[in-house]
Amino acid sequence: MFTVEVRDHIMIAHSFHGAVFGPAQALHGATFVVDAAFIAEALDNNGIVIDIGRAHDALKAVLTPLNYRNLDDVPEFKGSNTTTEFLSKYIFDGLAKPARAGELGRPGRELKALRITLSESHVARAQYEAPLW
Repeated sequence: MFTVEVRDHIMIAHSFHGAVFGPAQALHGATFVVDAAFIAEALDNNGIVIDIGRAHDALKAVLTPLNYRNLDDVPEFKGSNTTTEFLSKYIFDGLAKPARAGELGRPGRELKALRITLSESHVARAQYEAPLW
């Protein structure tokens, strides 16, 4: 498998519901490093998995509405704990659309999978990975 990965970051605030979260039930901030890995079985005729510039632009487009936001105030997240795991799936869904639509420099059907990794510190991270088809 071939993988191309692009990286960006977001700074957010949020709180969690549930005793399992202890002090994180209170409003707190987080800075996430976000890695998006695009996976293909083969390189295309140009020798690439996807166009890195287009992939980075797509990642930024998905992250921009979250950056510097209190996620507790985002209507589509109402009733959800915006955990690192939850956000990795949300970002996956946002990037899967342009990947499947062929907007990253190659036909979407030629991409196999997408993996999103959110690092919340140098010792903790979460991922969501799934096939695109």
